[in-house]
Amino acid sequence: MTSLVAALSLNPVTDLEQMTEYPFMVNALWAGTIVAVMAGAIGWFMVLRRQTFAGHTLAVTAFPGAAAATFVGLPLAVGYFGACGLGALLLAAVGRDGGSDAADESAAIGTLQAFGLGLGYLFVVLYGGQLSSLEALLFGSFLGITEGQVQALLWIAAAALAVLVVIGRPLLFASVDGAVARAANVPTRALGFGFLVLLALAVAATAEITGALLVFALLVTPAATAQRLTARPGPGIVISVALALAVTWVGLTIAFFSPYPVGFWVTSLSFGVYVAVRLGELIVRRAAVAVPGAHADPEPT
Repeated sequence: MTSLVAALSLNPVTDLEQMTEYPFMVNALWAGTIVAVMAGAIGWFMVLRRQTFAGHTLAVTAFPGAAAATFVGLPLAVGYFGACGLGALLLAAVGRDGGSDAADESAAIGTLQAFGLGLGYLFVVLYGGQLSSLEALLFGSFLGITEGQVQALLWIAAAALAVLVVIGRPLLFASVDGAVARAANVPTRALGFGFLVLLALAVAATAEITGALLVFALLVTPAATAQRLTARPGPGIVISVALALAVTWVGLTIAFFSPYPVGFWVTSLSFGVYVAVRLGELIVRRAAVAVPGAHADPEPT
């Protein structure tokens, strides 16, 4: 591909037509859209439930799954979804609803992360010392996305979001106040397990676009940014999805016209938006503190 400066024109319509001339780019845009919607919605609940560490563990687990699939000649999707599904089962087994305390849970999750990374590099070595697609496994690529993968992602995302809609209200209750939810006979353990499965699906699907190590670019950062902007669930989820879509579309566009991987651009854009929102909060907070003093009524003489 040519460089960003040489390839881009001043006409966005021309640039879009240039991108969509290639079937792989059309597939990447569709896949990125599907994944962004799923990651934005599920990621919002993940951040609310303070399960970002669990999400990171599933992302790490996706790496050995994909490496193992490559080693034995299976599609990468089989490795991503298989490993993340197994990881969700293991995380559910050490969850706090199962009787573990927070320290035991963190230790178990950290151990699973270390084992997953070690296992992934083992498969890389067994493959021949240098896995040709290692960069794509870790940092993502849009070059190999097929129409079949897009259709599979669509069905997976539709099923995951349908389940999220069904369990959304009790899941929100259990996430905000688990003790009260359990007292009200809400099946918090079943909800926790179900959400981990949904999270595993989102991580596996996102890893196909961003790579195993950059899943947080879509799964965490847009959701964390949205929760800085509003605490209301409905608008928060909408903002999270919108941000995930924006950084995905812009990231794919820049990656098409540049030699750098899509995961780098998506991550950088997500981080930039989050930093901008935090800086905006700081400016507004300082302005709010300064204004009352400037407009305070004079003391009576």
